[in-house]
Amino acid sequence: MTSFSSLSLYSLTIKPPSATQDAISGDFIGNGKQQILTVNGSRLAILEVARRQKGFQELYSQDVFGIVRRIAKFRLAGGTKDLIVISTDSGRLVTYEYLPDEQQFKTVHFETFGKSGVRRVVPGEYLAVDPKGRAIMVASTEKNKLVYILTRSGQTDIAISSPLEAHKPHTLMFCLIGLDVGYDNPMFAALELDYSSAETDATGEAVNDLHKELVYYELDLGLNHIVRKWSEPVDRTAHTLFRVPGGPNAPSGVLVCGEDNITYRRIFNNKSQVHRLAIPRREAATEDPNRKRIIVTGTLYTLKGGDFFYLLQTEDGDVFKLTVAAPGSSVEKIMIKYFDTIPLATSICILRAGFVFAACESGDRTLYELESLGDETDDPIFESSQFPVDPLTPYDPPFFRPRPLSNLTPVESMPSLNPIMDMVVANPTLEDAPQVYTVNGSGSRSTFRTTRNALEVLDLIESPLPQNASHVWTTKLTAEDETDTLIVLCLHSRTLVLKIGDEVEEASNTGFMLETNTLGVQQFGHDCVIQIHPRGIRHIQSISFPDESQPAAVHVEVTDWEPPAHRTIVACATNNRQVAIALSSGQILYFECDNDGSLAMAEEEIAVEVTVNCLAIPEVPEGSVRAFFMAVGCSDHTVRIYNLSPDMDGNILRSISVQGLSAQPSDLTINTMSDKSPRGYSQYLHIGLHSGVYIRSVLEEMTGEIGDTRRRYLGPGAISFAPVNAAGEPAVLAMGSRPWLAYTHPRTSVLQLTPINYTPFKSAWNFEGAQFKGIICVNGNELRIFTFEALQDNTTFESIPLKYTPRKLVNFHDLGTFYVIESDNNTMGADLRKSIMELNKAQENGVDDAGDTKTNGDMSNNHSEEDVLSPADFGYPRKQGWWASCIQVVDPVSEHAVVDTIELTENRTAVSVALVYFDAGDDKMPYLAVGTATELQYSPLRCSQASIMLYKISPSGKKLEFLHETEMSDIPMALLSFKGKLVVGSGTDLSLYDRGTRALLRKALTSNCVTTRIMGLKTQGSRIIVSDQSQSVTYVVHKEQVYPNRLIPFVDDTVPRHTTCIEMLDYETTVGGDKFGNIWIVRCPPKVSEASDESPDGLNLLQEKGYLGGAPKRLDLAAHFFVNDIPVSIQRTVLLSGGEMVIFWAGLQGTLGAMIPFRSRRQHKMFQQLELQLRNDDKPLSGRDHLAYRGYYTPVKSVIDGDLVERFLVLSRDKRESIVGQLTGNWTSEAVDEAIWNMRGLYAF
Repeated sequence: MTSFSSLSLYSLTIKPPSATQDAISGDFIGNGKQQILTVNGSRLAILEVARRQKGFQELYSQDVFGIVRRIAKFRLAGGTKDLIVISTDSGRLVTYEYLPDEQQFKTVHFETFGKSGVRRVVPGEYLAVDPKGRAIMVASTEKNKLVYILTRSGQTDIAISSPLEAHKPHTLMFCLIGLDVGYDNPMFAALELDYSSAETDATGEAVNDLHKELVYYELDLGLNHIVRKWSEPVDRTAHTLFRVPGGPNAPSGVLVCGEDNITYRRIFNNKSQVHRLAIPRREAATEDPNRKRIIVTGTLYTLKGGDFFYLLQTEDGDVFKLTVAAPGSSVEKIMIKYFDTIPLATSICILRAGFVFAACESGDRTLYELESLGDETDDPIFESSQFPVDPLTPYDPPFFRPRPLSNLTPVESMPSLNPIMDMVVANPTLEDAPQVYTVNGSGSRSTFRTTRNALEVLDLIESPLPQNASHVWTTKLTAEDETDTLIVLCLHSRTLVLKIGDEVEEASNTGFMLETNTLGVQQFGHDCVIQIHPRGIRHIQSISFPDESQPAAVHVEVTDWEPPAHRTIVACATNNRQVAIALSSGQILYFECDNDGSLAMAEEEIAVEVTVNCLAIPEVPEGSVRAFFMAVGCSDHTVRIYNLSPDMDGNILRSISVQGLSAQPSDLTINTMSDKSPRGYSQYLHIGLHSGVYIRSVLEEMTGEIGDTRRRYLGPGAISFAPVNAAGEPAVLAMGSRPWLAYTHPRTSVLQLTPINYTPFKSAWNFEGAQFKGIICVNGNELRIFTFEALQDNTTFESIPLKYTPRKLVNFHDLGTFYVIESDNNTMGADLRKSIMELNKAQENGVDDAGDTKTNGDMSNNHSEEDVLSPADFGYPRKQGWWASCIQVVDPVSEHAVVDTIELTENRTAVSVALVYFDAGDDKMPYLAVGTATELQYSPLRCSQASIMLYKISPSGKKLEFLHETEMSDIPMALLSFKGKLVVGSGTDLSLYDRGTRALLRKALTSNCVTTRIMGLKTQGSRIIVSDQSQSVTYVVHKEQVYPNRLIPFVDDTVPRHTTCIEMLDYETTVGGDKFGNIWIVRCPPKVSEASDESPDGLNLLQEKGYLGGAPKRLDLAAHFFVNDIPVSIQRTVLLSGGEMVIFWAGLQGTLGAMIPFRSRRQHKMFQQLELQLRNDDKPLSGRDHLAYRGYYTPVKSVIDGDLVERFLVLSRDKRESIVGQLTGNWTSEAVDEAIWNMRGLYAF
């Protein structure tokens, strides 16, 4: 029997993680072009890059519901496409083929080799493929290695063998690659460290004598076994390998990269065949010439003639081009040259189309165009002959001078929130819905981002009008025209007609009635145009422009139809062959196109007792002479459907169906949109209400019945519609307090409602021009044309650059300002950089303060101030043990920029921040409290001095004035405004402070409030929730009626949770996240909660004895869920206009997610059963058990995985019907679709 707990949540991913762990290029479609396969969190995505569009397009993405450890590609001889192999935490090796027609990954192999989870001795941490696709090797961090042989079975099938073992105990693995040996036996190279001698050494000295080895493994295909072929010692700092192309005319071998060295080696080589390069170092005024670099990522690219080169990147972001001189397949030397500097990447992919994709470690992923191969630049070239083979032998380090990009040109960037350091949901701009404000990135690439639920548009034309316009239409002149010719504008009491050509200009002699308002314009019949106005219908035949360059038109005949006396037209609906009008008397008249193109009025008419607000007629279906139905919106809160095609008795305009509404309809439209029905499309009735509610219902094309209704509140104000084409698909533009687009999602084929990131407008129409297609709209006295670039992403970003890596964020909602503390470790601070430049300037003059000539110092390199590198492009100079830190004031509302920056000097770093309202004093403005630490070190955590700096905020909120500094006994990692005072968590102590003239005044102290370290604070009423670094949360109550005040811990958790963020849901319930990727909810027992507030002095709590070194009582676990990202901020908030409260969270890897409470027991039961069925019928791609994945550390409790449930939307119709048939409660596939849509559409986006 399904149980229903008191708390049940539905977990949804709003924005999937954008941190790219790995990216590879290959032809996964089989069309001869290259795509990019990326893995972000647990999602696999295939991106296409086309030179024609010079940008990204995501072809397909899917969540594998597992922790992806490695990805690779392989292709057997004779294959037409690359296949994908991944290793995850499922303990299985899985290979896929991407099927572009079905848009899905097809599992080819599914081989189990070990336990699930990321374990030290279970293979999967390293994955290597033979370049010819004949074998796959998987290895664990220690001991175990397995090899699978791939062979072709038949014409298309690929067979995989049982695994061959190559285990070696007491051996650590650092890197694994497949060597290019042509069609010889496959070989793999590995970096290994055998620690068996150190394991038995009691003195601990043998560990210093261990040697890292480069080991070659050969797979003998004839004998079907793998052998350890050869090994040689390498540099102890070696950490990564790159294969060297092999074959008849290529050298084969491997590049071994370590600290400050790159070495070429091959099997059975002697010392003379080993070539070594030192990694060039930066030459700049503030750079340390003694700092060594390492290679963090790189890629190999092979040219058509057989030549090849490498692009290798250091931790500074500098990219070097490495080439190998190998005449006659024998390597003579290797050469390295500075190429360009790009943001630090996890993967670099070079495409044959001439693009370079950088999966940046933080910030946006970037696509570059390869302008040249770097041979034309004047940068120095360093050869291996300049450096000794032994890295311990002294040598002169090579230097280069960084410069702006010359070989690469940025083309496009994919927005990425990775990493999110802190997040706030607020609405300082007073829009319909709140915005998500995040601080992202690291170092000089950090940004402050505003994320909105909106579609990005491309503005094409903006033109002024002579006066304000209320409506706009475009029309063709004949039915065969492919482009629009006229733009018709309804101005104040008159109509303006414009001709579309090379320039848009006013057209004359078109036949339109200009001195009246226009209600509708329609191309009618073969070559006619009709204009509907309050006093009648004007029928204009054969409008044409004899001279295309002139706006003067000619027309054959104008015919006017006038309504009965004392009646006016109040609403109309048209298509190419039908017209319906509603009169002020309540009559609805219907016309059709006669054989000669004239209007023929039907004998029947509709008389309704109420006011008609709006009408709608769909376009004429292909192969028909008329549309079958008409919708009428009435003031009695109904929409009525009438037939336009004769029924079995030959009657038309008969009432077919009625739909009741919650308010008066303001507009109607009927169109055909793609969906998941068997035909792939259906006819939909769109209803807009005066209350701001949008309704979409299926209108059956044969019967006229209304069903499958979706509702959404779009904001205050009546809604009007315009049928448009968006990205080549039919859609509806809904205009209310802001414009929205109702369209079919390209991936799931369900209704998507998204606001448009554009100025509000009240009228729009589809525009089809000769040069471009888009949407034309009027806003006051402005005429605009815009288009949609893509419909996949329903969020837009606004970025403001920050100085250093952001750490914490607080907002002053009243003034719309945000305060960000930022810090970078091992980085020169502003004061140190300034002093070095002053010293450098004195050296440039050649004289010191005493008048003596000075020599070149280590830190200056004899460079002028102009040689200082731009931090935005090259980052800040490094210095071990130093911090660069500042406080920045950001105004994203009015100035969209950083408005104030305060640098922290003397190696001081900001660690916490809070906006505090003090009761002391008459000032109503809050203060900014910033916790700082001097000479901070994390391992072990210590500092030379800790303090709290208090700043006064200016009345505008954009300036900070320093007041005073208060020393603390330990690092203040958590600050909170509480009852007109400041609560401080420093170390394990919780303190309460008030504002003093020269320092903060302590009012209360609880020593050892938590076990490890206080990391966060939240409050409601007199209760404070204290989060510990590794021991979950503790509830503390404040007793202010005694002196001194008391802060008493009274309940804590039973499970040690490494808490990263918390939020109070109510007075007794707290939601939190931990560093292992879990979100959990704990609740204080009601009796314990009541007892904590009973006594005014808290003596009853003090007398209770602590339990097991903690508080006297324990919290209850209410919910638990694994999200596969580290939550950094959680907030209880509303995401949509008119929406309900949800738990909104942000993850370190750029994830935005929501947890939505269920409000119906029946609905919750259905989702429980649906999730259970999908676990069995749509198993995760990775081979991971879904229930075990979501309960990674603790069994999942009271949470349903919405990401898995939404997989139901992309399944085939037969499979969906099969799953629905197993649900209890008489559910249909359409009802399940609607329930899934409502969970996202009504609560999130």
